[in-house]
Amino acid sequence: MHVREPEKNKNVKKSRVQRVREAYTRGDVETQKRLHSPDEIGKEPWHKTEQGKYIGQAVYGASDGIVTTFAAISGVAGASLDPKIALIIGLANLFADGLSMAIGDYLSEKSERDYLESERERETWEVEHIPEAEKLEVREIYKKKGLEGENLDKLVDAITSDKKIWVDTMLHEELGLFDDDSSPLKSALVTFFAFLVAGFMPLITYVFASQWEFLAQNQFLISCIITAITLFTVGALRQIVTGVKWFISGFEMLLIGGLSAGVAYLVGWILNVIFKISA
Repeated sequence: MHVREPEKNKNVKKSRVQRVREAYTRGDVETQKRLHSPDEIGKEPWHKTEQGKYIGQAVYGASDGIVTTFAAISGVAGASLDPKIALIIGLANLFADGLSMAIGDYLSEKSERDYLESERERETWEVEHIPEAEKLEVREIYKKKGLEGENLDKLVDAITSDKKIWVDTMLHEELGLFDDDSSPLKSALVTFFAFLVAGFMPLITYVFASQWEFLAQNQFLISCIITAITLFTVGALRQIVTGVKWFISGFEMLLIGGLSAGVAYLVGWILNVIFKISA
């Protein structure tokens, strides 16, 4: 395997986890080792930063916003309807769908948090009232992972010596639940505004068409160009969440958005042929 030179100081402002990912992608073993040293790990305010909590929602909201809005106006264009109809439908879709998505995100996040807290209360009660049974469960969990003998005894004793660690272990290992201190409301707002900003891109030419004749004459074409650029950009930003190479992620997003818009355009065209909508 080809190993490149260790990273330079230009990456010093990036988080440790971000630099670890980049080093892994480059095959930079020496930088990987350095970034996993006790000194480097000790400097980090553990893994999930405030902005990092919501980046997934932002990318998800932006992706959905631009795809659904562009699909809506593509259907109108396919049916050869007045561009003003595309603007009306596009804006209505933008705000209604964005709000619906944000509310759904809020309810989903809140439900998950409520469920987690209810399970935490139950596990805490069990640890306090039936500790021997809970200790046996911890033992069985790690026994199934292959631990045995003295190592198993030491691990079980260490975990059950601290109630919080004990309860967290039961939540993680027994129930597959992980605590997340992100705010459902903030998550919903991030989703909503990301949806609005990205979803507005396909509508720019329709909004300002009355100001420039060139825009008025080429509304859908220019909208396609702006949307393609935005789709690729949003897709490339998914690399922050997925770790996939930015150009691959960008082209994937462009393909998905283009396919959705193509289907919408085709449906609009077929309906116009059948029902003479634009006649």
